[in-house]
Amino acid sequence: MADRDDTRTGSTDGPRRRGMTRRRALLTGGGVLGGLVAAGGAGYATGQAEADAGGGDVVPFHGEHQAGIATPAQDRIVFGAFDLSIETAAELEELLREWTRAAELMCAGRPTGTVAGHPESPPEDTGEAAGLPPAQLTITFGIGPDVFERDGKDRFGLRARRPRALRPLGDLPGDQLDPDRTGGDLCVQACSNDPQVAFHAVRNLARIGSGHAALRWTQLGFGRTSSTTRSQATPRNLMGFKDGTNNLRAEDTAGMDRFVWVGREEPQAWFRGGSYLVARRIRMFIETWDRDRLADQEAVFGRTKVTGAPLTGKDEFDAVDLDIKGSDGITVIPPDAHIRLASPAVNDGQHLLRRGYSYTDGIDTRTGQLDAGLFFVAFQQDPHRQFVAIQRKLGVGDALMEYIQHTGSGLFAVPPGIRPGGFVGEGLFRR
Repeated sequence: MADRDDTRTGSTDGPRRRGMTRRRALLTGGGVLGGLVAAGGAGYATGQAEADAGGGDVVPFHGEHQAGIATPAQDRIVFGAFDLSIETAAELEELLREWTRAAELMCAGRPTGTVAGHPESPPEDTGEAAGLPPAQLTITFGIGPDVFERDGKDRFGLRARRPRALRPLGDLPGDQLDPDRTGGDLCVQACSNDPQVAFHAVRNLARIGSGHAALRWTQLGFGRTSSTTRSQATPRNLMGFKDGTNNLRAEDTAGMDRFVWVGREEPQAWFRGGSYLVARRIRMFIETWDRDRLADQEAVFGRTKVTGAPLTGKDEFDAVDLDIKGSDGITVIPPDAHIRLASPAVNDGQHLLRRGYSYTDGIDTRTGQLDAGLFFVAFQQDPHRQFVAIQRKLGVGDALMEYIQHTGSGLFAVPPGIRPGGFVGEGLFRR
C-alpha cells in the first residue's frame, strides 16, 4: 500500500493513487503478469474451467449478509486472525478491497491470478487448489476491537464508527487464555467441504496481505459440531455427544433477525445487517473424560449419549423439561448439567447461532495427552448480552468445566454482506 497522493481517512472512492500498487496489479491483471492473464494464461484458464465444472459447489459470495453464517455448515474450517502493521484507514480500505476481490475469485473456484506466469516472478496464486472445485467455500471477514481503539488511542481515525457492542469480552470464569491464540485486528473464517480448499483461501489472503497484515494465530477444524439448517443431522463432538441439537436454524428467519443479525438498534448504520463472531478454542481433557462412567457423562450433559435425547425424554428433539424430578426429589436433569445452564430458559431466552468444529493439534508435550477439543464459533446480535452472559453462568456452575479449558478467544464485528463491485466493510469508510 504505497504511492498515494491522498491518505485521508474515510474517502468514499478510496485513496487517489499516482500508480497502481504492485499487489493490486497482480489481482486485477495490470502490469507484465496481467498480460498473461488477459491472454488466457494457464492459471486463469484452469481456474475458470474449475468454476464452470463446480456448478452447485459454489455458494453465492454477494448478498445481504456475508456467506459463512447462515450458510449450511460445511465439514472443515480454517480460521485465521491477523495483526495489522499499517498506519492509515486508507491502507486498511485498500487491503479489504484486495481481500474481497481475491475471496470472490476463490469462492467461485477460480485462482487469485495465474499460476503459470513469468518464470522470474512469484505465481499470483499458490496453486494447491488447482483442479479442485470450491466445495462450497465461504470466506467470512471480521474486524476486531483494536482496529477502532488500542491503548486508548484512535488508531485509524475510526473510533467514532465503532459498532456499539464491539468491546472486549473481559475476564470470564475458568479462562486460561494463551495470548498467542487470542485477539487479532482482522479475522478470516474459511469453510469448505474440502480442507485443502479452505487452507488455500487463508494462505492466499495471508500472501496478499504480506507486509500489511500478518497471521497472529490460526485454527484448523474438522467435523462440524452443530447444524445450521434443518436439513442437516446433528453431529457429535469429540466427547461422543450430539452437539447443538437446539441450535438456531437459518430457516428461522424471525430467530435470526432477533438473535443474529444486527438491526436498527445499532447506531452505526454501516454495520446494520452484520453480526458479531465469538471464537473460543476449548480444549477437552479427553483421557479423563474417557475414564468416566457413562451415567456420569450423561449427567454432565443432561442427555443420553446414544440417542441425544434429554434425560427427560426419549428422542433427540423432545422438549427439555428442567422441572421433572425423580423419586429422590432431585430434578432428573441435574442442577449443574450443561443442557440446563446453557438453556435459553435460564438465560433470558437468549440463543446463539453456533458454527463450531472439532480440532486436534497433536500431543501436549508437558502431559503426553492429546491437545484436542472444540473450536467454538458463534454468531450473535450482541456478544455481551448473549455469549458473555451465558458463559458467566456456565463458567461457575457447569459440570462440564471439569473436563474442558478455554485456551483461546477472539471477538470480531462481521460487516454486512458485500454488493457486486463493492468490498467488505465499505460502509465503514464512507462519510
